[in-house]
Amino acid sequence: MHDSIRIAVLGTGQMGSGIARLLLEKPGLELVGVYARRKQRSGLDLGPLIGLEKELGISVSNDLETTLEQTRPHIAIQATCSRVADAVGEITTLIRHGVHVISIAEEMAFPAACSPALAEQIHRLASTNRVAVLGTGINPGFILDLLVITLSGVCAGIQSITARRVNDLSPYGPAVLMSQGVGLSPEAFQTGLENKTVVGHIGFIQSIHMIATALGWEIERIEEKREAIVTQVRRETPFISIEPGQVAGCYHTAVAYRQGKPVITLIHPQQIHPSLEGVETGDYIEIQGSPNVSLAVTPEIPGGQATCALAVNMIPRILTAAPGLHSMAELPVPAAMLGDAGKPVGRYKLEEPHG
Repeated sequence: MHDSIRIAVLGTGQMGSGIARLLLEKPGLELVGVYARRKQRSGLDLGPLIGLEKELGISVSNDLETTLEQTRPHIAIQATCSRVADAVGEITTLIRHGVHVISIAEEMAFPAACSPALAEQIHRLASTNRVAVLGTGINPGFILDLLVITLSGVCAGIQSITARRVNDLSPYGPAVLMSQGVGLSPEAFQTGLENKTVVGHIGFIQSIHMIATALGWEIERIEEKREAIVTQVRRETPFISIEPGQVAGCYHTAVAYRQGKPVITLIHPQQIHPSLEGVETGDYIEIQGSPNVSLAVTPEIPGGQATCALAVNMIPRILTAAPGLHSMAELPVPAAMLGDAGKPVGRYKLEEPHG
């Protein structure tokens, strides 16, 4: 019997670093290896890289295969990308080494929605290698899908669902800000939409299909709209400063139709420092049904912090899951991993990873 659950982290950006710091705090969990795509981080000690004052004796590697062979983790948490097509190489490598996978790539929340062939490939490979794979995160993965599904459980019937997440992008790094068009002119924002350098929120399609699958609805089509949020005041984060007339974020919506009627509407305005123009953050869910259900959480559940927590807190769930690919709607609900919840003794069967 192992004394601890051995974990590797893929990614050393904002999310990967946050996940690593959280893993170091949890009893019963042992961070054994870290992989980074950025070549300049190879060989660096993880401690200072993630903001700690001391070295940890864990060196960052650019070689995933070697990292897995040397550290032999039970589980890996992937925080390197957003798209299934970009994530699948690392995921299949992990699976072939007998490592369970928790990914925070947005499209991995419900990969069959946009990449059914890759989702089937991942599922079959995971089943064959007797490991479980899960996509999770605050959104998609929780607010605009799992929480909606949970609230629907008290309804005898549902006519429509509207869910809205109003959040502050200020804590995020340059990659996320660029994807929302922050700092662009309104004209450059439109150009970015056309050439797909501005994408808005990644995950609406996944959230809609997760909800629809849980409810047994067949979705006919999804209409998305992205609009620039233009600031009237100066705004600044550690990564960017913008002036009045520039883009502060993206107002992104998606509407899903069933039998010719809109049944799921998801709304997600994201911008830096929304409070500077009187916008309050929050998470809101409205279900029109029998009975009606209304939930409001203000301010927003912090996205970065919550995504790191979900990735770590789902470790016990993935260890007891059947082999294969899963969504958050298919596993037991997450719970905060406190006290001795991370200790595997008498709780999980940890099989030795294989090469």
